[in-house]
Amino acid sequence: MPFFMLIIIGAAAGYFATRFMKLETDVPTTVAIGIFGALIGGVVLRFLVSLLGAVAGFVGAFLGALALIWLWKTYVK
Repeated sequence: MPFFMLIIIGAAAGYFATRFMKLETDVPTTVAIGIFGALIGGVVLRFLVSLLGAVAGFVGAFLGALALIWLWKTYVK
């Protein structure tokens, strides 16, 4: 079950992060950005997740996706 929650939360966070950063990507890339952002945010914000639950998980996924987009735009393009 946590794997499916990661995909759902990651896809939503990736969607919002790509729109926030004004990045036009296809659906698989958006989902991948969200999932990897969720992993990054989950590691960094694990303490908040334990305190606040899914809301903190979404915030962590969103922030992780933003960081990943920034890194991608800075070093890949």
